[in-house]
Amino acid sequence: MKRSSSETGVIDDAKRIAVLAAPVRTELATTLEALGGAATVAELAKRLGRSADGLYYHLRAMLRAGLLEEDSGPGGRRYRLATPGPQAVRLLYKPGATANARAVARVASSASRLAQRDFSRALQRPSTTVEGPARELWMARLTGWVDTSELKEINRLLQQLADLLAAARPTKNGKLIALQWILAPIDAKPVRRSRT
Repeated sequence: MKRSSSETGVIDDAKRIAVLAAPVRTELATTLEALGGAATVAELAKRLGRSADGLYYHLRAMLRAGLLEEDSGPGGRRYRLATPGPQAVRLLYKPGATANARAVARVASSASRLAQRDFSRALQRPSTTVEGPARELWMARLTGWVDTSELKEINRLLQQLADLLAAARPTKNGKLIALQWILAPIDAKPVRRSRT
């Protein structure tokens, strides 16, 4: 029996994906993942350095889209990701001229803006570690020719990184980090011949 996207944690509906195109909503989803999948608005505001009042609008939009669920308990309202799994926010890509592809591209653009902001902020802090085995700031654009086995190895390593971050939980001496990558095939441009 085929499992539904809500059971597998995969989000494939373009309208639901489009809700994540706002950078703050992407940030909320990934922060909830980093906090174990559930948190109060006060916990989210503290982690994101934002006012709790400013987050309610975005949380309600995510609730309406079915991306979040809300529980009321003794500690107040808690928001949790509606999809299960270690990497709870997984988008299904449907390449081509599809609404899904347009929505996924908007989320990728949003995530890229967040990564650029995070990088710039960290670069301004003199205490940021930029060398050695505890390096926490790194930027690169790499291109290379790979065969199928090498591409499989790249994907295995990226999945290993995703699993490592998904399993990490807040600790007393821990540090919240963001890791973003985009793996994409590019069209090789033909070499232009110079005219003599």
